[in-house]
Amino acid sequence: MFFELIATVAAGMAAAGLALILGHLSGGRLPRWFIPVAAGAAMLGYAIWSEYSWAGRTVEGLPEGVEVLTTVEETRFWKPWTYVVPQTTRIMALDRAGVQTNPDASGILLADLYLFARWTPPAKRPQLVDCEAGARADVSRAALADPDAATWRSVGADDPLMEALCQS
Repeated sequence: MFFELIATVAAGMAAAGLALILGHLSGGRLPRWFIPVAAGAAMLGYAIWSEYSWAGRTVEGLPEGVEVLTTVEETRFWKPWTYVVPQTTRIMALDRAGVQTNPDASGILLADLYLFARWTPPAKRPQLVDCEAGARADVSRAALADPDAATWRSVGADDPLMEALCQS
């Protein structure tokens, strides 16, 4: 977040510098308010670009074998442009390469789910998935020792994790 603040200020200073040069080259014909308006517009433009490109930059940085399951797009009243083009604020990804099975608990898969949100550190949530029962559970020590001890919750076939693991 700190580096984005620095980059936003740098964009504003660069735009102010360009506006100052343009004012000098025009022989002083540009109005005096042009420099701060150019700086403010550049800062706002950079902030909007940064917010909208966050999801794409995050997905590009994922290692091979990690698949995006779902994204969440939101609108915010303090960002009126999000009503025109909603902003992606959260991503859920599956480490497909790391999916494991346990020979003692057939039909149950262990998968790592990664949750990304803007301005939040990524979270890794290991999940137990029972394709036959259509249920999944958060991994705990008790659940790893005995899958019957897990707190299972039924999810529909349209659950992104169930779709990714059970229908392929």
